[in-house]
Amino acid sequence: MSAALESGGRPTILVVEDEAPLLTLLRYNLERQGFRVEEAADGQEALLRVAEGRPDLVLLDWMLPALSGLEVCRQLRRRPNTRDLPIIMVTARTEDQDAVRALDTGADDYIAKPFAIDALLARIRALLRRTGAGPVRGVLSWRDLAMDQDAHRVTRNGRALHLGPTEYRMLEFLMQHPGRVFSREQVLDAVWGRDIHVEPRTVDVHVRRLRKAVNGPGEEDIIRTVRSAGYALDVEG
Repeated sequence: MSAALESGGRPTILVVEDEAPLLTLLRYNLERQGFRVEEAADGQEALLRVAEGRPDLVLLDWMLPALSGLEVCRQLRRRPNTRDLPIIMVTARTEDQDAVRALDTGADDYIAKPFAIDALLARIRALLRRTGAGPVRGVLSWRDLAMDQDAHRVTRNGRALHLGPTEYRMLEFLMQHPGRVFSREQVLDAVWGRDIHVEPRTVDVHVRRLRKAVNGPGEEDIIRTVRSAGYALDVEG
């Protein structure tokens, strides 16, 4: 079974990277795009993770401790159940022959560091489309709430909700992580971006607007406020 089906339609990406700051950056951006992310810091751990549960795609660093990304790729290609597993090789090596070597080893694509996140995301989407692992964007749903990301429409109990751009992005982020509590700072980073200066209290204003839009007469309040912690897509009880 595809990992995307097992994770409720969200494609799972295994990120194999031993540089902690880059791993954090990749996780942040991939989760923001609706992916489910698993991590491995070296080649042996990567093989173990894949054996425990096949992801939809592997983002594989070339230079890894103990077992190189090339060797991980070779071993995955030798195994019947991972012979067609989508693999993108990530490396600081920029020579043309290195790209050829990675592709000859079995990688489906190759991207050199430093890379633009948008370029990497585009390659991931393209590879997932080609392999049929499932769309990156589609319909998010939770309880009686549904968000069509392609059409940019949101409904609750079949009732169309009218959201401003900021409230839409905020709800999209919360729907990608239902039940999880996020601080104001985490919501700011996810909705406005880390490079934009916005006062944390601004989040409170937009949460009030979001509540007003999604909670109709007689409906439960699905935006839970956790004192001194933040907000979650959740209900009391």
